[in-house]
Amino acid sequence: MDLTKYLSGKISLNDFVHRINQSGASFHVHYWGVMPRHYDNQLHKHSFFEVCFVVDGEGNYMDEQSSYTLQKNTIFLSRPGVLHQIKSEHGLSLLYVAFELIDSESNESWVQIMESAEKCEKIVLYNDSETETELLWKSLLIQATRHKQHFFEEMLTNIAGSLIISILQDFVPDLNRNNNHKHDPEQHSVLLTQARLYIHDNLSNCLKLTEVARHLHISGRHLSRIFMTELGVSYSKYVQDERIKKASMLLKRSDLSLKEIAEETGFMNVQYFTRVFTTMMQTSPGRFRTMFIDIHTTTYSDT
Repeated sequence: MDLTKYLSGKISLNDFVHRINQSGASFHVHYWGVMPRHYDNQLHKHSFFEVCFVVDGEGNYMDEQSSYTLQKNTIFLSRPGVLHQIKSEHGLSLLYVAFELIDSESNESWVQIMESAEKCEKIVLYNDSETETELLWKSLLIQATRHKQHFFEEMLTNIAGSLIISILQDFVPDLNRNNNHKHDPEQHSVLLTQARLYIHDNLSNCLKLTEVARHLHISGRHLSRIFMTELGVSYSKYVQDERIKKASMLLKRSDLSLKEIAEETGFMNVQYFTRVFTTMMQTSPGRFRTMFIDIHTTTYSDT
């Protein structure tokens, strides 16, 4: 990876990406760095986090009294208030970013995550293959070197936010545990969203549990469990409620006949539609429509 072609990207990042708000966290980025050849620097410390990624080369990283070997694909973390130093006889190709959490604009869980980052024991990570962090960093630099276009700043900020969170996931075990804990509910929520959209857009169809589950590539039992776990209602009750909800809207806003509304909302005939609607709404479809028309007529007359 030739870093010289990304020097213009470094300029764009330092021009446009200073503040990142993502996932309940607000970060201030002090600077972005692209260094084709980095040799020695002085022993020093920061009041913020600095993360470096070794694109190529060899060297050493000093962190207080500890010394670590640096090589290609190494990522290392400099913590606030900790004396550190980089040394390399032949030079290192480095990418780096310096940032800190804005506590007052972030939720408490992020404050705790950053406190954990300050105390993390594993500050140097060696990788044999490309990681998510490396791929995000490359993607960010590629985007930053392109000519400015619509949503240029927004795209850079979004990728940069993902990069910083990925970096923190590399070093903070608690953040990974939180994500693993939330994995299954998030997957269920995606399936629930897909199921609800499918039901909403196909209410005139039969919508058997097994057919909708097959559309989502899951079992009927799994789909049923998702509705009970996340919404607290059975699948059949949810579908029926959606049918009646749409029927109510059509009765209010359209001139469709009861037969047409029954077909549009998936009821097998007008009699069955009327029976279900009356049970749920405590009034017949015809009376419901009349009441709504009466309300609008009265409102119109009064004005």
